[in-house]
Amino acid sequence: MSDNGVLLQVRGMKMHFPIESGVIIKKVVGHIRAVDGIDFEIRRGETLGLVGESGCGKSTTARVIAQLYQPTAGEVLFEGTDLCCLKGRGLLEARKHVQMIFQDPYASLNPRMTIGDIIAEPLIIYSRRGFLAMSRSDVRKRVEDLLEKVGLSRWFVNRFPHEFSGGQKQRIGIARALALNPKLILADEPVSALDVSIQAQILNLLHDLQGEFGLTYLFIAHDLAVIRHISTRVAVMYLGVIVEIAGSGVLYDDPLHPYTKALLSAVPIPDPAVERKRQRIILEGDVPSPDKQRTGCYFYDRCARRMDVCRDHIPRLTEVKPDHRVACFLYFKP
Repeated sequence: MSDNGVLLQVRGMKMHFPIESGVIIKKVVGHIRAVDGIDFEIRRGETLGLVGESGCGKSTTARVIAQLYQPTAGEVLFEGTDLCCLKGRGLLEARKHVQMIFQDPYASLNPRMTIGDIIAEPLIIYSRRGFLAMSRSDVRKRVEDLLEKVGLSRWFVNRFPHEFSGGQKQRIGIARALALNPKLILADEPVSALDVSIQAQILNLLHDLQGEFGLTYLFIAHDLAVIRHISTRVAVMYLGVIVEIAGSGVLYDDPLHPYTKALLSAVPIPDPAVERKRQRIILEGDVPSPDKQRTGCYFYDRCARRMDVCRDHIPRLTEVKPDHRVACFLYFKP
C-alpha cells in the first residue's frame, strides 16, 4: 500500500529508561531498554493489534506515540509530521488527532469530577486555546451525545465515577477519547480489567465506533483471542522489539517466528479432543533482563531452533511473504 494509505509510521523507535544509583549524588549506571528499535506503520481505518508478554514494551510504545514519553531515538510520523519534534501549540494540535484509552478504568477517571466534566475537559481545554469554537451549551450537548454513542444515558452527566461499574467506566473513557474527533486511538489493554461478558460488549462498541467515525486503532492486549477478533493486522513484540507482523488471519494460521508459534500454542482450543492431541511449545528459561545490550537475536536464549548466526547478528524485520514480515534467520540470511 502507498504512503497515502498510511496514517502513522514509527521508525527506529527506542525508549531507554536510566538506572540510577546513589542518594545525594546520582549516577546513571545503566538503562532499561523498554523499546529497543522498532519499525511499523498503521494504515488508515485498520486496527493493528500489538501482542506480547508483560514487560515487552507494548504500553511504552503507545505512550511514546502519544508523546507522554520523549523517545531516546527514532521518529513517530503522524500524517508525515514527526511528533517528536513538535512543541507547544504544534504538539497540542497534533494530540487532538491521537487519543488514548487506558487499561484501568478505575484509575483513569478523576473521582472528584463528574462524568460530564471528565468528558468535557478536553473540549474546554482546546476551546480555551483557540483550537475549537464551542460555547458552554455546545460542550454540554457534545458530552450528552457522546454518552449516548457509547451506550450510556445522557442523564448520567452529573454522576461521579464511583457510581458506575467497570464496564461503564471504560465506556466513559472511550467517550472522553472520542470527544475531539481523533483519527487514531491508542487502546492500551482496554478490556483486560473487565469480565468476559463485558469485554465482548466493549469490543463490539469499539468495532461499531470504528465503522461510524472512520477510526484507526492501535490495540494492545495480552489475550490472543481478543487480538484475533478485533485486529486487521497483528504485530508480535518480544523484549522491546517486534519479531513478526502480518495480517490477522495469516499470522494465526501460518506463524513464522518461533516465539509467535509458542504464543499461539498456548491458546486453548474449545474442542477437548483436539486440545488433548495438540503439542504445546514450552519455552525454556525466563525472559532476559532488558538492561543488557543485545548483540544477537533477542530470542536467542529461549529459542529451540537457534543457530550460530543468531548469537552474533540481530535479525531485522524483513518481508518474506506478501505483507508478512519476520525477524528470524530461519527465513533469510544476514
